Amino acid sequence: MDQLDLNKLWQNFTDTVSKHYVDFDGRVCRAQFWWYIAVYVVLGLLVSIVGSITFSGSGLRALYGLALLLPTLGITARRLHDMGRTASWVLLLAVPWALSILMGLVTILSFFTFGLFGLLFVFWPIIGLISLAAVCLLIYFCAQPGMPGPNEYGPPPPVWTPHGPPPAPAVPPPSTAA
Repeated sequence: MDQLDLNKLWQNFTDTVSKHYVDFDGRVCRAQFWWYIAVYVVLGLLVSIVGSITFSGSGLRALYGLALLLPTLGITARRLHDMGRTASWVLLLAVPWALSILMGLVTILSFFTFGLFGLLFVFWPIIGLISLAAVCLLIYFCAQPGMPGPNEYGPPPPVWTPHGPPPAPAVPPPSTAA
């Protein structure tokens, strides 16, 4: 098996961020999507480490996530298009965020009403499970193979591999009819 070409992985990441920053049209193959996510996660870990060393961890992580929000949503939308799904499924990523804001508001109301809304804290685990289910569903969708031919979102994406150019298709030997 070929070794990973780290330059090709980095080029995929930078192309997505620079050339497709807010691109929600077209299709992208599974390999290109998942290798983008892998680089995104590794960079996020590095940002977290640097943030914890410099005592600006949460602020630095927030800036990192905000800077890469649109390209990540865009590549996820293009991945969903590859399977023939609408990009509105990307809104599943907003479920954990929206539910956290909702529970934060409930917490503030609970503080100002002397605990009258305190019983709503029972719903924290349920909200966590709903958020987990939403993210797992989106991961499941993105792991599915794309449609082989053209669909309403465009032609099939080119084959992308981090190992270099794809192998040439095998040519069957000519049949000799006797």
